[in-house]
Amino acid sequence: MKLYMHPASTTSRPVIQFITDNNIACDMQVVDLFSGEHMREPYATLNPNRMVPMLDDDGFRLTESSAILKYLAEKTGSPAYPKDLRQRARVNEVMDWLNSNFYRDYGYGLIYPQVFPHHKRRSDEAQTATVAWGKERCQGWLRILNDHIIGPDGKYLCGEEITIADYFGYAIVQVGELIRCDFAPYPNVMRWMATMGGRPSTGKVYEAIRGFAEQVKTQPFVAV
Repeated sequence: MKLYMHPASTTSRPVIQFITDNNIACDMQVVDLFSGEHMREPYATLNPNRMVPMLDDDGFRLTESSAILKYLAEKTGSPAYPKDLRQRARVNEVMDWLNSNFYRDYGYGLIYPQVFPHHKRRSDEAQTATVAWGKERCQGWLRILNDHIIGPDGKYLCGEEITIADYFGYAIVQVGELIRCDFAPYPNVMRWMATMGGRPSTGKVYEAIRGFAEQVKTQPFVAV
């Protein structure tokens, strides 16, 4: 198997960490997002979405981080994707919630428009409105994550054992470090983040994005 990825990519990191934690035999092929390699041949033909990650398993190509995690967990028989119908449904629910609700406003409404020029809105008025809307929405999603998905007693997103939802969710929430988000108002989120951040593989997997955060640490940002 080969994973086309970039270590600074939010959606690549959960797959990289899951592969690392489970000692899955997989070659890592860096696609240089900063030089635009993902937009050029041959990658543009391999993945018409022109995004990372993409998994190639003996000619079977799979895009979308969530789908790749499920595929790898199923292929390897990992308990991180439970076989029990209701437990698996809960994992699917949380991953869909993260992707469809939280990440949309958090990543594309709040963080990326401030960090990446190609996500910035065309006018100052539109930019300000987008970020303000994103911040307000994110505060609501974080309350749900804190109070209902994790809760006061939850160790992980779906119970007492780590699942692929945790790998996926941690990568998404952690990217808030770029704009210096403060999770103190969300103590259950902070506790869960500390648990995931304490995994032996996290330091190496998240080295690139934390280096990027260091580069922009003096820039002013609107954050939660």
